Amino acid sequence: MVNYNGDLLSIENLNISLNNRGFKYGDSIFETIKIQNNKVIFWEDHYFRLMSSMRMLRMKIPLQFTLEFLEQEIIKTVKANDLEKGARVRLNVFRKDGGFYTPLSNSIDYTIEVAAIKTGTKNKYSIDVFKDFYNFSGLLSTVKTNNRMVNTLASIYAKENDLDNCVLVNERKGVVEVANGNIFILKGNTIKTPAIEEGCIKGIVRKKIIDIISKNEEYTIEETSISPFEIQKAEEVFITNAIIGVQPVTNYKKKTFSIDFGTKIAKSLKVLEFTGN
Repeated sequence: MVNYNGDLLSIENLNISLNNRGFKYGDSIFETIKIQNNKVIFWEDHYFRLMSSMRMLRMKIPLQFTLEFLEQEIIKTVKANDLEKGARVRLNVFRKDGGFYTPLSNSIDYTIEVAAIKTGTKNKYSIDVFKDFYNFSGLLSTVKTNNRMVNTLASIYAKENDLDNCVLVNERKGVVEVANGNIFILKGNTIKTPAIEEGCIKGIVRKKIIDIISKNEEYTIEETSISPFEIQKAEEVFITNAIIGVQPVTNYKKKTFSIDFGTKIAKSLKVLEFTGN
């Protein structure tokens, strides 16, 4: 069952027009959200990021789009699919049909899709840099729009080269993120992650990991520019996203990493998912 503007429909009865602006122009944004034991994980963070993105893209936010309303709609959809114990949710918001580049309206429609979580962390995880196209720096790149062509091509490249993921770089050849999440590197007692200004997504788990590390006096966290060369010199590398949480990286080119710190951070995040603070 799919939630379309509050109505639960079977996939066969969901009719999306050829004039859908998400389909025609990528005029759409989305949140990927984890459900665990009927709880929407880090929901407030997802909600406020969604609101910020809608404002940035000049979408009209419906009056009923409160924190409580959307949470109830998500839970309703999860229950309709019997996936309360664990699921991944995609909340998609797109401008109403009509117009060419200039829309006829800034009002929106939304869908909520639910699926079982079929992926988890891996014991071996290899990455490399995707060099064919840049993920340009700038504020628009930090928003989860439906324009994910670079991510798609990087994922195809990874599959073709027996990799688990690829590092995306910007026009300055600085590290931005990986195809499906944010990236952190550890050297000594310093953990670095690309700054928002580099063009990375404002990841929800990225924010949580920064908070966790900031409270540990043994380590320093830096949001900064990172070169691909620094990845090779790192002692540990790990990636983050809303579904997997923390995935330690074991291999980059010919370099093999330890996973001790990444594993500890993953455990801390699990506690945070359970307690909410």
